[in-house]
Amino acid sequence: MDDTLAIRAIALMGTGTAGAADRAQLRVAGRAQPSFAYAELMRRNRNGTTRRLLSVAELRADAEPRLAHLLAELERPRAAIAGLSFERPRLMGIVNVTPDSFSDGGRHFDTAAAVEHGLRLEAEGADLLDIGGESTRPGAAGLTLEEECRRVLPVIDRLVQAAHVPLSIDTRNSEVMRRAAASGVRLINDVSALRHDPNSLRCVAETGLPVVLMHAQGDPATMQDAPHYADVVLDIYDFFTERIAACEAAGIPRSRLILDPGIGFGKTLAHNLELLFALSVFHGLGCVVMLGASRKSFIAHLSGAPPPDRLPGSLAAALIGTAQGVQVLRVHDVAETRQALAVWQGASSEPIGA
Repeated sequence: MDDTLAIRAIALMGTGTAGAADRAQLRVAGRAQPSFAYAELMRRNRNGTTRRLLSVAELRADAEPRLAHLLAELERPRAAIAGLSFERPRLMGIVNVTPDSFSDGGRHFDTAAAVEHGLRLEAEGADLLDIGGESTRPGAAGLTLEEECRRVLPVIDRLVQAAHVPLSIDTRNSEVMRRAAASGVRLINDVSALRHDPNSLRCVAETGLPVVLMHAQGDPATMQDAPHYADVVLDIYDFFTERIAACEAAGIPRSRLILDPGIGFGKTLAHNLELLFALSVFHGLGCVVMLGASRKSFIAHLSGAPPPDRLPGSLAAALIGTAQGVQVLRVHDVAETRQALAVWQGASSEPIGA
């Protein structure tokens, strides 16, 4: 883009600030918590990139029309998706129907085991279940259409009947999207942001389902070879701006879009940490924001922990996202994440010392 303008909300307001003047704080997507007292105004054009730290009052006093529109998009309440409202963070439980998942080593590859796992995640408090049959871990090989369908459709058919939460299909392939939609899923989650399959945009528009657009640099087989960005936050911000425009042109409204910056998908450790630090910037695009950091390898780079032992790091990432207004957390460990959120929300809604 020739001129990128973005706002990163920072400086969380303290608890017990409900009486503070509305114009002195930013409320992300219309939610009471978290709210912010300051913001970083980022602008990138042909002359370079500038960053300014401003109070919210100073931001609101600026007469630039683009900035006023950006603030309105950041604060506008988000419409419900798949029957879920976003007054609180929602938990997407992960159901991998793969023999080579990085996180569970294929423990739920069997249909019955996958269904049992999904129902257990629902019982633990998952708000929706994300079912995937293709491994997209770094270095993963591709999968045939029929094999992917053979893995996921029986699981979807059984969970549609047995579960009481909406289902999501995690796929890059339009025909899998179409068959899963016919089987009753209510959300599509595409790690390629509808770029892998040239028919995906039309498919999603025709199904009428909402969709997760995830950023990935390259494909799973090669994405970690040598990821590079001029500015990882603004590059991904511009990427989402382009993908939102493509979706709207195809008949998919912004209100049906969820944005996932794609932690671990074509990013170095430094890129991942910079994105975690700046997650609030993506609210300015006017969409629901999702974070999928659970058990990712960046936790191992920081701690040395193998996938089964990355729960503490996963919880830390989830709370970092929650503190920046992320509306959906895609997680393996639902019960533990829900408990962590309960403590965070309790501390955020009551004055200290009450």
